Amino acid sequence: MKKVSFAEFGGPDVLRLVDAEEPHAGPGQIRVAVRTAGVNPIDWRIREGQFQKESRTSHKPLELPAGIGQDAAGVVDEVGEGVEGVRAGDLVFGRGAETYAEFAVLWFWARMPEGLTFEEAAGYPSVVETALRIIRESGVEPGQTLLVSGASGGVGSAVLQIARERGIAVIGTAGAANQDYLRDLGALATTYGEGWVERVRQFGRVHAALDLAGSGVIRELVELTGDPGKVITIADLTAPEYGARFSAVSGDKTKALAEAAGLIARGRLHIPVEKSYPLAEAAAAHADSQAGHTRGRRVLVV
Repeated sequence: MKKVSFAEFGGPDVLRLVDAEEPHAGPGQIRVAVRTAGVNPIDWRIREGQFQKESRTSHKPLELPAGIGQDAAGVVDEVGEGVEGVRAGDLVFGRGAETYAEFAVLWFWARMPEGLTFEEAAGYPSVVETALRIIRESGVEPGQTLLVSGASGGVGSAVLQIARERGIAVIGTAGAANQDYLRDLGALATTYGEGWVERVRQFGRVHAALDLAGSGVIRELVELTGDPGKVITIADLTAPEYGARFSAVSGDKTKALAEAAGLIARGRLHIPVEKSYPLAEAAAAHADSQAGHTRGRRVLVV
């Protein structure tokens, strides 16, 4: 089979499309014929080697060469021992390992809601699990206000819609081109850049804050909330220096995927796909993701 791999840490150009042995489903796992794979910022952070010496996250050092990717949507073609409720031919989306490939093993999955395309489905797994997790970790309650820095990407799009569903008010920061997009998702919107802290203050009290972009704003988010324990980041490894928390992967991912499927089916959650790329153009997808200003998700089509 074909898969995307890298033999050294570095920029997008280290990614190569190579021939590889097919993986197989072990106990508690399924294998899918991948139709689309989600591109997440954590993918290029891993590719750069950011977690190799970082003790403040749960990521283990990676041995090279290695495949890449953790989200996929596809057709089940192997079911591991002990797995129930799914069979070959089912359409699923979920999380696993080395999903930038023609076949991938998933550890957590849910059936694709009716009407959802493969391209759309691959954009949900990590994004929704992360959104649900960091909202929970922030401790924000219905009726309170959540500040989201870097709100227009995939995780931000999910946070804004889930918060709205739960009665949580949201202030979102993003580039000028994405202000209407944030407002359409129910957020109070403002741009980042000079004076952004004062612009946020004009909206009123901030009870908790999420940093999704890693743009060096942890100090300001702590200042706005008045409590470093109410500031969560998924992108800034320096957060603990300010008393804030770096949120790594945890929690019940199967439950998160099931909740996502329910929200999608009810029309309460929609994350647009900004751009799709052929599998062979994974490097271009990474470069575009790192450039920022994403509205929604980027996916690879196998």
